[in-house]
Amino acid sequence: MAFTRRFLPSMSLLCAFEAASRHQSFTLAARELSLTQSAVSRQIRALEEMLGSDLFLRDRQTVRLTLAGETYAQEVREALRRISTATLGFRANPKGGTLNLAILPTFGTRWLAPRLPAFFAEHPGITVNLTTRLAPFDFRFEQVDAAIHFGSPDWPGAEFEPLMSETVVPACSRDLAERYAFAQASDLLRAPLLHLVSRPDAWERWFTAQGVNPEGVRGMLFDQFATVAQVAISGLGVALLPEFLIQPELARGDLVAALPARIENAGRYYLAWPSQRASHPPLEAFRAWLGTAAKAGQEEG
Repeated sequence: MAFTRRFLPSMSLLCAFEAASRHQSFTLAARELSLTQSAVSRQIRALEEMLGSDLFLRDRQTVRLTLAGETYAQEVREALRRISTATLGFRANPKGGTLNLAILPTFGTRWLAPRLPAFFAEHPGITVNLTTRLAPFDFRFEQVDAAIHFGSPDWPGAEFEPLMSETVVPACSRDLAERYAFAQASDLLRAPLLHLVSRPDAWERWFTAQGVNPEGVRGMLFDQFATVAQVAISGLGVALLPEFLIQPELARGDLVAALPARIENAGRYYLAWPSQRASHPPLEAFRAWLGTAAKAGQEEG
């Protein structure tokens, strides 16, 4: 890294610039950093001299970022955030290593979370930090080591490991099932159907698999599994849901299968990670454990 050091301003210059860019004021930045206004002004000027260009437009007692300064401020702020997160993670677990994992909310809470104690029992030195995501993102700009993804392995810049498929079942409240007296697949076309954004063609695929023309399938649209499941429990419609994720509701009778017709969804669950993190020791340990846990879960199902 020696050849790049001339492009690395000191932390004090970057912190002064970040604060001044956020406040659009040297005075407020100085107050935040417990410095004098003149000290912040000198640090900004030193950074500008290093960069060879102005970062702020100065007009009497006010300052505002230049266009190039705005872009630089965003990148510096993100870099400082990542350094802060890395330091926090190291302090939380200085010996075992940390895995930052993005998860799908319902899969994470209903399937992964109950199994994590087994992982920690095997790897007591590793800390797993969880954040929820509904859609793929750019690994280059996100502070995560891996993500659990549903769909197909077409995430640019990522490597994948398949985990499991899912079988979906049309589920609704007992009252709604009795009201409509579903006897065959076409009967569901008379009922309100609930759709997940992440499975936009799920109902069309299900009806086609049952030999029913899916043309004209409509209904309420939801972006969260938990919401669509709760709406189905409330009797507002029939939802096509992954059977392994609604076992508690089926066991309690909060949900029932409108019909026993099940199909395997087109997508699969994957563990995805950026190529440059493939050899990260906590990720390697988690990949091995998760593959075994997923296989066992499929066999149980």
